[in-house]
Amino acid sequence: MSGEGGWPDATFGAEEEGAMLAGLNESIEHIEAHLDAAIDVADLARIALTSEYHYRRMFSALAGMPLSEYVRRRRLTIAGAEVIAGRRTLLEIALGAGYRSGEAFARAFRAFHGLGPDEARRSGAPLQSQPRIAFRLTVEGSQPMEYRIVQKDAFRILGRTVRVPIVHQGMNEALVSFIRGIGREEIARIAALSDGEPSGVLGVSANLSPGREEGSEFDYTHGVVSSQPAGDLDTLEVPAGTWAVFGSSGPFPLAIQYLWRDVFTQWFPSNPYASCPGPEILRTVLSEDSAQADCELWIPVEHVPPR
Repeated sequence: MSGEGGWPDATFGAEEEGAMLAGLNESIEHIEAHLDAAIDVADLARIALTSEYHYRRMFSALAGMPLSEYVRRRRLTIAGAEVIAGRRTLLEIALGAGYRSGEAFARAFRAFHGLGPDEARRSGAPLQSQPRIAFRLTVEGSQPMEYRIVQKDAFRILGRTVRVPIVHQGMNEALVSFIRGIGREEIARIAALSDGEPSGVLGVSANLSPGREEGSEFDYTHGVVSSQPAGDLDTLEVPAGTWAVFGSSGPFPLAIQYLWRDVFTQWFPSNPYASCPGPEILRTVLSEDSAQADCELWIPVEHVPPR
């Protein structure tokens, strides 16, 4: 394994960041123009001059919701206005919003607005509205972020794996229950097999859906990088690639949450790299009272020359 640390000379400047934001905003224009038709993420990524995978990740991090959720909310916002206007039938509005039946549209409408479209048309009750997103350059990142870029050969992770749902807010009870169920003795046995970097017991997230929608599932492995025989343990083979590695220390769990946030909202927009498919690896070392955490986050990346 070889790596290089410090502050690369090829970081983006204000002009490149402006170009990136212009591309994202142009993609929003495309979404708005096609709310009544199928929206191809490949088209959005081409407009923003990036990959589909990175576009989805960047959109989710910057907008605070997955792309699919934003499109759904915007369609239902427009549909709400059309329901109140009363110029089109509810079925016509449903089809225009991308729903194949009035029943499916009514369920989605109620989930978003809090009442059905028939009731909204009759009563004129207040409806919900998802504002149109606009990405703007703001002054952030006054504190430098330490990172290193690592070229790593293929490696293997051994441990225990479970498939759990994505939870955007609050505790992921399924994940917490799984880790507790492994048991201290088993975790100690797994920890003893660690013989590679990143070292120690890791939380590894793999096979996430591109949009990372709430409730969609991913594979979580509680394990170690190891070249030892797998025995009865689950294995995850990780191909050779490039990794961006970030470190943070602070109150638990805020240190971890802030690290994820800063990587995708500050580091990626300011550096010539894009996230790419692959497992995301988190190493967390807690203080004795579990109040503080030292964490290290490994994200698979690819280099993107400055535009």
